[in-house]
Amino acid sequence: MAIHIQTLKTRSLTALIFVVLMLFGLLWNEWSFLALFTVVHFGCWFEFVRLVKKIYPQHWLAPALLGLVYITMPIVMLLDLRGLFPRPGAPSLATAFANTIPIAIIVSIWVNDTMAYLVGSLIGKTPFSRISPKKTWEGTAGGAIICVLAVGFLFPLIAERFFDPFIPRQTYFVIAAIAAVFGTAGDLLESKLKRVADVKDSGHIMPGHGGFLDRFDSLLVTTPFVWLFVKNFA
Repeated sequence: MAIHIQTLKTRSLTALIFVVLMLFGLLWNEWSFLALFTVVHFGCWFEFVRLVKKIYPQHWLAPALLGLVYITMPIVMLLDLRGLFPRPGAPSLATAFANTIPIAIIVSIWVNDTMAYLVGSLIGKTPFSRISPKKTWEGTAGGAIICVLAVGFLFPLIAERFFDPFIPRQTYFVIAAIAAVFGTAGDLLESKLKRVADVKDSGHIMPGHGGFLDRFDSLLVTTPFVWLFVKNFA
């Protein structure tokens, strides 16, 4: 699978704007973080309902409500990791983790997706899944390996300089590994949903990238597993 230059240019420009907006929401303060993921939450749910209506035109309400739970749960967990829900009598997670864990999750997903696309475009030959024909084993494995190594070795240097210097370095290796595995699973889950609904993208808010679900499908599946890891082991 060769790299399509025009597609890459479109995706890169859109991704640059997307990254700027994401970083502003993530880093400005807790209210910008809350506002960002409120928009993400309702954007994802709106697109999910639209897909469900295509699949179950007569009986869409129950799946739509289940989808609301599915989308709300990881968003709430992400807010919890940001420290927006401190527990009475306990130190705020914002103090313990600053904003480092949510950023590590998102960076891991971005690195995994980007490297899987590039490696797959350059050397990918073996189809990974019938659900997503463009994915290859070479791209998936290459993206995961680069993600774990890059995030595990490089992100701690950034975190120690700008965010929280007290998080053990091995934590980032685990977060990157979780993102590589469950981020790919989330992407396949959304691809299956789109295939059943017979649509190419969940939305069209970002040229070259699709809609909210297209961009945050991996985050919705990855976050609960990172949350469980952080709560129990980090």
